[in-house]
Order: sequence, then C-alpha cells, then structure tokens
Amino acid sequence: MVKILLAAIVLVNIFFLVSFVKDVTKNWTEVKAEPGSTKGLPFSSFFIFLFSTFGISDFAISEALYPKMKWVSTKKLPGTLNTQCVIPVAVMALSYISAVEVGIKTLAVCIICQIIGAYVGPYFVVKLPEKIIKRFIIVGLLIAALLILAGKFNIIPQTGTATELYGFKLVIAGVLLFIFGALNNIGIGSYALTMATVYALGLNPVAAFPIMMGACALSVPIGSTQFIKFGEYSRKVTLFTSIFGVLGVLVAVYFVTSLNTSMIQWIVIVVLFYSAISMFKDAKATPIGETKTAA
Repeated sequence: MVKILLAAIVLVNIFFLVSFVKDVTKNWTEVKAEPGSTKGLPFSSFFIFLFSTFGISDFAISEALYPKMKWVSTKKLPGTLNTQCVIPVAVMALSYISAVEVGIKTLAVCIICQIIGAYVGPYFVVKLPEKIIKRFIIVGLLIAALLILAGKFNIIPQTGTATELYGFKLVIAGVLLFIFGALNNIGIGSYALTMATVYALGLNPVAAFPIMMGACALSVPIGSTQFIKFGEYSRKVTLFTSIFGVLGVLVAVYFVTSLNTSMIQWIVIVVLFYSAISMFKDAKATPIGETKTAA
C-alpha cells in the first residue's frame, strides 16, 4: 500500500509538472516581466523549504515575505502559496512516508478528504475580492503564530502513541482534513493545523509528517492545477521554488542532522504577528472592492 501511495504521489505531481511547464512555456514573456528578484528568489526558495522540512510552515514564511518584498500581489498570493510548494513537498513526502509508521487506513482517509477539499477550493477563491483574500491571509498568519506558540508552551499535547485512528476519531480527522484542504487554497497552511489535529487525537506526533506531507503531496497539486488553469498565481516564484526549494529539502533531509528550530520558530512568530498587523492596517485602509496596484 505504501508503494501504491508513493506511485500515486509521483503520478499526480508529474501531471502538475506537465501543466505547469506548458503554462510557463506559453506565457514566458509574462514570466520574465513578473515582479520577483532573480537574485533573491533562489535564496528565499532554498531556505523556505529547508525550514519547511523541519515543520516550519512555508505558507507562513511566504505570506510574511512576499507581500513585503512586493513579489506577489494579494490576489495571486493564495495560488502562489499552493503552486510553489507542490514539487518540494512531493520530495518531502517521498522521503518521509516510507520511514514513519502510520496506519494505511488513517493515511488514506486523511489524504482522500484533503484532496476533495483542495479540489473544490480554487473555484471559490478566484472569485473572492482582494480585500477578503487579505483578511483570510491575516487569519492564516495569526493561526500559524498561535499554533507555534501553543507548541512552544506545551498547550497542545504531544505525547500520543497511536499509529491508527478508528471510529469517531477517524471521522473527525477526515472532516478536518477536508476543511484544511479547502483552507490551503485561501492561504491558510495545513501543516500546523494537521499537527494540532494529530496531537489532539492521540496519534504519535511523528505520524503528523507522513499524514501532512502525504495529504499535501496529493491534494495541493490537484488544487494547484486549478490555479494554473485560472492563471491566478506567480509563475516566476513557482519556477524558482520548484528548483531551489527542492534543493533546500534535499539538503535538510540528507545533510542537515540538527537545526536550532526553537530559535527559528521564535523569529517566525514575531514575523507572523508583525505581518498580520501590517496587512490588517493595509486592508483597513483599502475599501472592499478597491484593489491596490501591485508593484
């Protein structure tokens, strides 16, 4: 079953990659004209996904970084957050799923439910006004910061030992993963939420990695192909993260044996709160229906 899951991840991500390459090739002139530093993007892509491999949300870091650097407009930020992580997360999933024990039924239910949520989400996101998207992103930033803080102060239990869920707990996990898949599409990352769910339901904390990475490796490509179809994402950012983000993942998996994630988490918490406050002030100054010109 694990081999079938890994094969499915490879096939789904090849489908995404073909769609992405065709779109980039067709719109190459626009790609070159898009905002985003060709000198800065390799470094940001590398470190965002190096940290992400250790459980520090790439959504959270990107939400804080891209608007400040004016690399991605608010309207295209949700799509970019999804498309940029597809290939790096697939590499993470292929590295972790076979190494951690978790019940195949639990894994299958979580993944299928998140795929369904991710598929239906983009149809609604692309129709939302920019200011509403901005409000969702603010909520996502605050949720990510609060969940990291909860983990730091042991508010969320992390002592479960189960490797499989049954009955009502499995239903709860399925419903929540469906919601998380949909929330991914409006810029609220599912990593921290999945971790909190896994801990609360009594699973072994390490089970969070194959669940969240497996779910994202199959669900995010499905939703991302919809963003590609609608053209609501940054092709340039996604191109750089698909190359240099993968390098960050490989370095983290095979070469970095230890990382002071505690210090990085505190820095991320401060940045997330600062970014949420800044975006809130900006959203408050922009009437609903009015869109600021992207730099």
